[in-house]
Formats: sequence, C-alpha cells, structure tokens
Amino acid sequence: MKGVTTTVEKDILNGISGSVNPGEVLALMGPSGSGKTTLLSLLGGRIRPSMAGGSITYNDQPYSKFLKSRIGFVTQDDVLFPHLTVRETLTFAARLRLPNRLTRQEKEQRAADVICELGLERCQDTMIGGSFVRGVSGGERKRVCIGSEIIINPSLLFLDEPTSGLDSTTALKIVDLLQDIAEAGKTVITTIHQPSSRLFHKFDKLILLGKGSLLYFGKASEAMVYFSSIGCSPLIAMNPAEFLLDLANGNLNEVSIPSELEDKVQTGNAETETTRNGRPSPTLVHEYLVEAYETKVAENEKKKLLIPLSIEEDLKSKVYSSKREWGASWCEQYSILFWRGLKERRHDYFSWLRITQVLVTATILGMLWWQSGGQRPEELQDQAGLLFFIAVFWGFFPVFTAIFTFPQERAMLSKERAADMYRLSAYFLARTSTDVPLDLLLPLLFLVVVYFMAGLRLNAGSFFLTMLTVFLSIIAAQGFGLAIGASLMDLKKATTLASVTVMTFMLAGGFFVTNVPAFISWLRYLSFNYHTYKLLLKVQYEHITHSVNGIKIDNGVKEVCVLAGMIFGYRLLAYISLRRMKLQ
Repeated sequence: MKGVTTTVEKDILNGISGSVNPGEVLALMGPSGSGKTTLLSLLGGRIRPSMAGGSITYNDQPYSKFLKSRIGFVTQDDVLFPHLTVRETLTFAARLRLPNRLTRQEKEQRAADVICELGLERCQDTMIGGSFVRGVSGGERKRVCIGSEIIINPSLLFLDEPTSGLDSTTALKIVDLLQDIAEAGKTVITTIHQPSSRLFHKFDKLILLGKGSLLYFGKASEAMVYFSSIGCSPLIAMNPAEFLLDLANGNLNEVSIPSELEDKVQTGNAETETTRNGRPSPTLVHEYLVEAYETKVAENEKKKLLIPLSIEEDLKSKVYSSKREWGASWCEQYSILFWRGLKERRHDYFSWLRITQVLVTATILGMLWWQSGGQRPEELQDQAGLLFFIAVFWGFFPVFTAIFTFPQERAMLSKERAADMYRLSAYFLARTSTDVPLDLLLPLLFLVVVYFMAGLRLNAGSFFLTMLTVFLSIIAAQGFGLAIGASLMDLKKATTLASVTVMTFMLAGGFFVTNVPAFISWLRYLSFNYHTYKLLLKVQYEHITHSVNGIKIDNGVKEVCVLAGMIFGYRLLAYISLRRMKLQ
C-alpha cells in the first residue's frame, strides 16, 4: 500500500484590520507563531500576493514598484558586511538607493546626515564586525540597519523586532529613535515580542494578535482599559505587555475570569473547556477574546477604515506606476558593487592565515623538487609530478572558496534585491569579477617561490605562460564552485558534491592513471586539472619532447578553448541558478 502525501492548508492570518497615520508608531504584538512577521511582510510587499493567495492594495490600488521605493523594511537579523565601516555601509547604500538625479556628493552627504541623525559619529569609521571580526555594538548595528532604510527618506518604515537581543537600555534608545523618525512625518510599524513597560508606553497604537486573529486594535494606552471592560484584569501588578501576551496565549493565571467565560465553562464539556486547575482552556479563552473584539470594537473601527484617503493628483501616476526606478545606472551599479566587494573581501583574501598557507605550501614544494630540472625522461617524469600538483592545488583551492560565495551572501542578496537596490546581472558580474584581481596575487606569490626553487624552465616567456595557465585554471575552477554553490544553496550538499567531483577530476587528470579505460576516459575532458596539466607540460617541455607520461604535447589551443568555455559556461549556469531563486 503506497502512502499518500496530503497538503493541509492553514490560515495564518484572519480578519486583521487597523490603521496608522504619519507621525505614529504602531506595534504588532503577539506570542511566537501568532503571525506578526507574516503580517509585516505582507504589508511591506516582502511576500508576493501569489504566495499569499490574495492581493495587496494601497488606497484600493495594487502594490507598485514606485511604492516599493517609498517603503523601508528593517529585517530582524542584522544583515551587514562585517569588514565595511559604518560610513562605508551607509555611503554604498545611499549611492545605490537614492534617486539617480542626485550627484555622488549629494548622496554621500545624505549618508553623513543619517550618521549624525542616528548618533553614529563616534563609530562611523569602525568596522561593522561579525562572528570572527570585532566591530560595533549590537545597538549600533541595529541603528546602521535602520539607517540603511531611512536613507531613502521613506514614507513608511517597517521593522521586524528591532529590539531583539538588546538590553533594556539599548532597546529603549531604539524605540526613542523610532519615535523621532515618526515625529518627522513618517509612519512606523514594528513588531515587538515582549517589551518592558517603559517601551510599551511609548507606542501610539497597538495590534494584538493571537493565533492569527485580531484580539485588540487601538491606542496602546487604552489597551488595559479595554480588556478590563470585557472582564480581564490582572490580579497582581504586571507589565502591561506581559499581561497582554498571557491573554494572547490563553493563559488566565493571575487574571480575573470574565463571568461570560465562567458560564461557558460551566455549561460546556468540563474536560475540553478547562485545564487541570479548573481554569478555562487556552482555546476557549482565545475564542472569547476574538468574539469580544468583534462585537464591541471591530465594527466601529472597520467603518473608519472604509473612508478612502485622498491622494494628490500629481502623485497618482507615479504611485500606481509599475515602472521600477533604479537609483543608479547599470554601469554605476556594477562599479559601486565592484568596489564594495573589493573592500569587503580583501581582508579575507589577504589574511595572514591564507598568505602563510600559500607560502608554506610553496616552500615545501620547492624543497621537495629542489632544482629538479633536467633533460632525461626520468627527470622529466619526476618534475611532471610537481606540475600536476600545481594544477590540482590551484583547481582544488578556488572551488572550495567559491562554493561559499552565494550561500553566504544569500541573506544580503535577498535583502538588497527586495529593496530594488540593483539589478541581479550587475551584482553577479561585479561579484565574480571582484575576485579576479584578488585571485591573481596569491598564485603569483606561490609561483615566484616554487618556480625558481624547483628549477623550472628559466625564461620570462615560460614563467608568464605558466602564470597565465594557472590563472585560467583558477578562473575555471572558481566558475565550477560558483555554479555548484548557486545551484544547491546548501553548503553541506555543495561541499559533498564538489569533493566527489574534484576528486574524480583529479584521478582522471592523466597523472595517476595513464591508460584510462575507454568507457570512462571521457571524464578527463571535463576535468580542468587535465587541461591545465597539459598546458603546463607544453610550456615546460615542448622544446625537449612530444610526450610526457603518455600525454601528447600539442599546440595547446584546444586546452585554452576548453578552459575558456568552462570559465563562461559555469558562470552562466550560476547566473541562471540565481535567477531561478526568484529573488525580488
């Protein structure tokens, strides 16, 4: 008997109504899983209507690309580049997001103004930092994230739990900042999990969610009065936020039980309507709260929301336009992303650990093959082992570096693409070309050490052709790693696949097995190690012999063409894979 997999639909949000005006801060509260983040994402256009199974309209008009440019969205996780400073982070954001009509100087001045507005002057030249890099504090990181959004002067600012992980004092500063932003004429909507009483009283309006349903909407200062009016009052002194979350969870410990609810418990099934201590079950409490809100408050609030807001005629064509307005041209986007990537990744590429790894490997190889050059076949065969190791090392090393590229940057790419900061093509080309100048320096250092210690062919042409061959191998191997990483977007799976594939390429590379069986010999032609090895043999020994280790030395054109095809082919596959991710 075959098992049948059934898909069960679940209502995440049901009948949510509310409003917030410019100059106000609206807090979305509720227990974990109540739908806060889903509601925020829907309102901010981060969940597409096709995914949500409905439509999103603003003043009865569909969501548009222009509206997207007037909305700021701060995610719960602080997605920032760790090696960029605060000033660099906000300056790059300004250059990419602010309208194209502004000059570069005006955009950079706007970034400086935001730094002052957020009180980040003291740390503006400090790196953001991360897991392995020391940087700014948690509160400063959060302010940088907020700064990246308010830099476009949005009309509407969404924040997903901006105080998460912060101490009470820092959290209070963040909420004070949100109030200042709102007072400047902006509309601020934020989710909040469990604020302190001081934080709670700073919100203008409150939406309380429970299991995706609306339990309260109105002024935050009147929430306690409303729940007292329906018979739910704390029996001890409590933080209002804790009291409201207890209610949303259906927990009535230390809370008075409404008479209507007691009547339902007495008339209902005692086992299903009560808990062990004889109090109403969470399901019954939830139903009572939803019903109370629907009968006492909802109708009046919905009537207020039915009155459409007016919009200036000259803005209508822009607001409802589906045309996307980029903050920079394609070439400017490429240039900005290229230099941002260069500044971010130079620290990883030129870390002492990496330089030491390359130098130590080169020195050991130089000592093992010390002045191994010669004319006899056995001497050539011995030195060919060094050339094969060079082909394998500079094929293996870049693959496992490139695999991490897109999976590690997926969160940043999703965040910035959702904000329409740049085209995917500009990002992809900038991201892949940034590595080219960085990838040339360490191999050059490696070859300078190995080449002369091992006594390889001593003339300038041979040295530079060897360097060019290694460089082609690196770029091809990098493309292979990028394609695997972008296709799978899972580091464990990508690393496993790459390990098996690179090992196969190495074994089929023509050094370990010279007489490969015909049914599997085709594998060597897919191996960048094999083509690199053939080119290195040609550069070193074409003046001596026509064959080394059973590998025929020819003119090398075919090998160069195959490596060039790999360079472009693998990158095209990586780009298509990113496109299929359907990043916004």
